[in-house]
Parts: sequence; structure tokens; C-alpha cells
Amino acid sequence: MEPSTYSIRKSFLIPLGLVVLLSVVLFVSALILQLPTAKIIILVAFLLPACIIFAESSRRKISVTTDAVKVNKLLRSKSLNYAELTAIETIRVRKRAFVSLSSENDFIILSNSYDQFGRLLKQLVARAPEEVISDETRHLAENPPKKCGDVFSAWLAVAVLALVIYVQLRGVF
Repeated sequence: MEPSTYSIRKSFLIPLGLVVLLSVVLFVSALILQLPTAKIIILVAFLLPACIIFAESSRRKISVTTDAVKVNKLLRSKSLNYAELTAIETIRVRKRAFVSLSSENDFIILSNSYDQFGRLLKQLVARAPEEVISDETRHLAENPPKKCGDVFSAWLAVAVLALVIYVQLRGVF
């Protein structure tokens, strides 16, 4: 059977990418307009984490194969065989859900930021040893929460950055 691969939802990555792009535009315009150094430092303090989060989120992938789960992240990867698993547990806070896959020596934490999260959980529940799966995880696989708060926040950041760029450049042109 071919491995199933899951990535972070594009509905989050697109506005996050726009946040990075608009932040770069704002940074370049701040340099060109010779804004005070303090404003540029604050902008860099916002831009660097946004770039890191975007790079990390866009590279993050989960592969579910017949014998293991593999997580690929920026500059690193981790894999757990189903036979090594000691527990699959769930933590849910409102619309956020986290699933931990634990073995004796390692662990992987998955969140519902992944596209087709319900399908991902159903595959894990079907392939992992029955005794390591918690009841909460089984229930979550049947009723995965739909998370949209992060998407709304990212689009809100896009709107705020666009407004800031407009205000900053309206006197220039």
C-alpha cells in the first residue's frame, strides 16, 4: 500500500505566506523611506518569526505507511514504527486537538492543523496496535474538530499589514 501524506492546510499557508510577503514589502519600504531604526527593529522582530513559522509549516509533512508514521519537518525528520508504540493519546482544547504517539524512546505530537486530519486519525487508529489507542483518540477520529481560528487570524494579519502599507505609502505617491 502506498503511504498517505498529509501537510498543513493550504487555507492557513496561503494567508501566512501573504503575511510574510507583505512584511517584506513593509520592511523594504521602511528602508527606502528611511524610517526610524526602532520601527525597523520592531518590523524585523515580527518578520523573522513569521518567516520561520511559514518555512516550518510549509515543509511539515506526515507520511502514514503500513508499518510506521514519519514526520518530515524543516531540516529534520522523525519516524515511529507501530510496533514500538506504547500509547496514542489525545488532548483537546476547544477546537484545537493534539494527538501524541509515544514509544519507549521517542514521541510525535500531531495537531489538527493538518489537512484531512480526520482521515489521518482514522488511518492511525486502523494501523496502530489496539491496546495503545485511548478512547479519546478513537472518539476524535470519528468526530474531528474543524479548526478555523488560525486561518481567521492569518487573514486578519494580512488585512492589518495591507492597511499599514497603504497608510505608510499613501503620502509617497
